[in-house]
Amino acid sequence: MPRPSKSKPAPKTSGKPSRKKAGRGGFRPLRWIRYLVLGFFLSTTAAVLFFRFVPPPITPLMAIRGIGNALHGNSPILDKDWEPMENISPRLAEAVVASEDQRFFDHHGFDLDAIVSAFTVNGRGKRKLGASTITQQTAKNLFLWPERSWTRKGLEAYFTFLLELLWSKQRILEVYLNIIETGDGTYGAQAAAQRYFHVTASALTAPQAALLAAILPNPRKWSPVNPTGYLQRRQTWILRQMDHLGPLPDGLSRGGPPMPARAMPRTRQSSLDSDNGAFSDTFPELPPPESPAPGAPEAGPQAPETDLPAPPARPSETPPYPETPETGVLKADPANRTDSAR
Repeated sequence: MPRPSKSKPAPKTSGKPSRKKAGRGGFRPLRWIRYLVLGFFLSTTAAVLFFRFVPPPITPLMAIRGIGNALHGNSPILDKDWEPMENISPRLAEAVVASEDQRFFDHHGFDLDAIVSAFTVNGRGKRKLGASTITQQTAKNLFLWPERSWTRKGLEAYFTFLLELLWSKQRILEVYLNIIETGDGTYGAQAAAQRYFHVTASALTAPQAALLAAILPNPRKWSPVNPTGYLQRRQTWILRQMDHLGPLPDGLSRGGPPMPARAMPRTRQSSLDSDNGAFSDTFPELPPPESPAPGAPEAGPQAPETDLPAPPARPSETPPYPETPETGVLKADPANRTDSAR
């Protein structure tokens, strides 16, 4: 008589898929989020490292401006010419540091004192004051879009951290001077020098450089060719700040046209707080001229209030710098001498 076969009992199942099978075919959002964050970090770090050595061919701002012109029926304009730092006048580097970020060589991308000062001034409601450093402006112009938003500010802070970590201060300043918007369709020092003063970037004088730095807050509205009274007052303020700050570190002030001689040079004093958001550890600072109220007409060109004489002609200069509004060279006027840039 045959024996009955012993069959193994079926394994008990709880009705839930095993972890192994669920891990292979199921959707795991946390894993994809980790992949996305890692990919973003690696790609942005690679881009920052790449542009540390390679000149940026185009920036988002240039593309946005060109597309905007095309949508309005105008031909896109892109006037730019990359120049290494040694081919840019040191006076322009001094002017943008004096105008935009006087503690550029001291901070690590963020000027906390300027942020606190801007928060205090903006809280009064009289005028809006920015606190972006040159590194922050470079990060925004190189990688991001111009519209203000919390998303853009967050990304700007991230790229600012990467630039300060992976680039030198000289490289940050070099890229800034080559991609900054200096007019409608005009970008960088070389294109601006040729457009406005018909010289190369290496030949920019201190007054010309100060006038270029003065238009940077609104380069599509202001022009160094026919400067308003406000621009001329701001030019004078920037020249005084350049004199206060003195030469830039790392040899960045070597060469180029000389600074104009001052009739009464200032002496070194302790630092002085001001409401303009810029601070110096060595020299006192003068508040910048008040910007015109929104909607108010600006005064036309007028004689600048300055005690700075025109730079003396050098034997090697043929012809000497012309003293015209186009070149931005200032004439000393004893009747307009003042110790305030307001």
